[in-house]
Amino acid sequence: MSQEIWINLPVKDVERSTAFFNEIGFHAVSVGNERAKLAIGQTTILLFPDAAFEQFTGSKTADTSHSAEVIFSISAASREEVDVFIQKVEFAGGSIFGKPSEIDGWMYGAGFADLDGHRWNLLYMDESKMPKR
Repeated sequence: MSQEIWINLPVKDVERSTAFFNEIGFHAVSVGNERAKLAIGQTTILLFPDAAFEQFTGSKTADTSHSAEVIFSISAASREEVDVFIQKVEFAGGSIFGKPSEIDGWMYGAGFADLDGHRWNLLYMDESKMPKR
């Protein structure tokens, strides 16, 4: 059995989404407005137009203006990386739903939505400050 997982994500405009993800520092390559491959570390996310996604799944895409279907969580190497990344997201046209902040004294993160309203979370964890149980 294969151990790779590919996440399929519907978008309104593949080329525009590809440009957004490249602008914020991910690596995305599109095949016109037909599909794109987004690589984040060892994870592959495939971007498809809404209509192609709906045909493949046999169901409507989620209306991200009223609901969230998933949140993608990504690790960061430092608090500074979180801050710089969120600035890139704002500049590229994404929206911030969780401004960078400290959580429980050992985590620092922020949340944003991409151009299609899909939600993402960037999180730095300082394990040296993590509570011992």
